[in-house]
Amino acid sequence: MTLEITVELLHGSFRADPEGTASTGLATRGEWPPSPARLFAALVAADGTGERCSVTDGSELAWFESLPPPEIRASTFRSVWPQKLEDRYVVEHKLKGKPAENTVQEYPARKSALVRPGIRVSPQRPTVTYRWSTEVPAEVLDGLQRRAARIGYLGAADSPVRVKALALESTTPPTPADYVPDPRGDVVITVPAAGDVRILDRMYEAWVKHGPMVGRGQFPALRHEVMYRSPAAQVPDERVVAWLRLSRAVSGRRVSAVTALFKKAVLRRHQEMFGEPPGVLHGHGFDGSGYDLARFLALPDVGYRWSRGRIHGLALWLPRSASALESSRARDAARNVRRLVGPKIDVAVAPWDSLDRLVAAKPERWRRGSARWATAFPAVHERRGAVGLAEVARWCRHAGLPEPVAARLARTPFVPGGVDLAPVEVNRPGRPKMPYSHVELRFAEPVRGPVVIGAGRQRGLGLCVQSDEAAAETES
Repeated sequence: MTLEITVELLHGSFRADPEGTASTGLATRGEWPPSPARLFAALVAADGTGERCSVTDGSELAWFESLPPPEIRASTFRSVWPQKLEDRYVVEHKLKGKPAENTVQEYPARKSALVRPGIRVSPQRPTVTYRWSTEVPAEVLDGLQRRAARIGYLGAADSPVRVKALALESTTPPTPADYVPDPRGDVVITVPAAGDVRILDRMYEAWVKHGPMVGRGQFPALRHEVMYRSPAAQVPDERVVAWLRLSRAVSGRRVSAVTALFKKAVLRRHQEMFGEPPGVLHGHGFDGSGYDLARFLALPDVGYRWSRGRIHGLALWLPRSASALESSRARDAARNVRRLVGPKIDVAVAPWDSLDRLVAAKPERWRRGSARWATAFPAVHERRGAVGLAEVARWCRHAGLPEPVAARLARTPFVPGGVDLAPVEVNRPGRPKMPYSHVELRFAEPVRGPVVIGAGRQRGLGLCVQSDEAAAETES
């Protein structure tokens, strides 16, 4: 049996704030597809909980919040048009104290307030369908149908919807047009989890007491992120086998030193635990193409307004050509690294914890799909001479990526917090000194990260992050 909930966008558009940043003016993407967590919140609000219920008894919510992440049928990113709405000023609802200066001319003694509505998205197909393969008790289905019929909008109030819940006898397998839960996916979607009803109740009680000062961002326990594979994403033949977190941030200018210490520590641990490391980790005696070696990545804080480029995490990337045994042993070796110690570097290391909310160290930050990428650390040129689109496309092919449709290079970073390195911080002693540049790439289709380009990608140089424009184009 399949539980199917269909949401029809009556205005053909949807507006929601996926990260709670719209009011700050820092929002770069609208939410798409509408998350199952948002649908669940709408179901809760439709008839309340406990004594506030009028047409249901609320038991269906406890059943629904424990469901696994659903499959989602919705328009792909490339068939969704994002529209950033203009900021506007509105008359404040209430003015305390004496009349203030700069009041609105048409409303004496009334002040204006800045409103940032965020980003509206308009999909090619104005319906979204959620599917769970599960047996649905009759009383639960009745409760969900009653609540669905009372939902007037999803996200913002200017996104009116019609919601229907059905129980189908047959189980429909996912199709290539579906968003499917996948640990190697390219997009992060929030889902409900057991206990969310109690948290929403506490949030509602706080809102009744304190008013609009209470926001969803004050209840982080409501955010449960799951990786999904989108229909439009191109998934490169690659994998990250370990994500790690540093106990304290390290300057981004030490990227070469940090990744060298990380590589040394992984090789030492592998030797202690399993014996001689394979060639894919150290490169010696490797009989592959020369481009499919392990990449030791340092994960900096970049891409946001207040980013400083400091390194907060590490990742070990292995090519798909690595065997399952090599990958398993490399993962165990990396996750057993406890400390990096070197000149002016002494920092503890631990496996990344899903409860850690630091964005720079989150796998989702680097794995999310995008059509536009920009280097956080400069990319080392693979050969001397002029660099045009054809040469950058060559770098991308060597990195296992599709060819970009546009690229531009500069000496300085394209994104906030991007690290501007000196030659001595890029080139290794005793090696030929190669030119390097910051690069911005644009692909025809969303590409899943991590994206790392250039001759220094084995030591973390050329690591890219989704640019601001990318987030608006490919994730809303």
